[in-house]
Amino acid sequence: MYIIFSLVILVLVLIIIFSVWRISSRHVNVPCPFWLRWAVELENPFTKSNQSKHIISRLDIESGMKVMDIGCGPGRLTIPLAKAVGPNGQVVAVDIQLKMLEVVRSKAAREDLSNIEFVNVAMGEGKLTKQGADRAVLVTVLGEIPNRELALKEIYDSLKPDGILAVTEVIFDPHFQSKKTVLDMVKPIGFTEVGFFGNKLAYTVYLKKG
Repeated sequence: MYIIFSLVILVLVLIIIFSVWRISSRHVNVPCPFWLRWAVELENPFTKSNQSKHIISRLDIESGMKVMDIGCGPGRLTIPLAKAVGPNGQVVAVDIQLKMLEVVRSKAAREDLSNIEFVNVAMGEGKLTKQGADRAVLVTVLGEIPNRELALKEIYDSLKPDGILAVTEVIFDPHFQSKKTVLDMVKPIGFTEVGFFGNKLAYTVYLKKG
């Protein structure tokens, strides 16, 4: 009985935390806490659309490309992307938290990767410089940004013509954005849907710059 009661309390606490986190993100940037980075690292076996290998495999990455990892966190996608583009390519790791970027930097050093640029900016504030990238990924990050439309416009402007943005969302994320919500935001900017993988609760949608 005590165990059941404790579990109920834990679930209620988590619901309250997630609700406060979601509401707060409408007004200020509320990224995943650094101490929760281990959770961001996990490759969820139940949601293939959120697994790095599946996201990257559908991006048609070629050697020498430039790719932006927006809200890279501890680098779950940054490192495999850096390997995919090769030494003549480049990955731009963007995150609001310096500590997250330092984790990625350490991983890159262990893997002997020197093709990653680290950019410490908050998305949606007009601070991202134009990158001329071929691809961009935005994995369970969009809902954490207060000004989503401006953030998406920043990404649009940083892509080459016909560049591709992959947006991944999973229902387990307290900031989950439905596919309809994402498409309603990106269409006025100039993105068009060119691919989809997953379902309503866990998906990656691929968007081309018009």
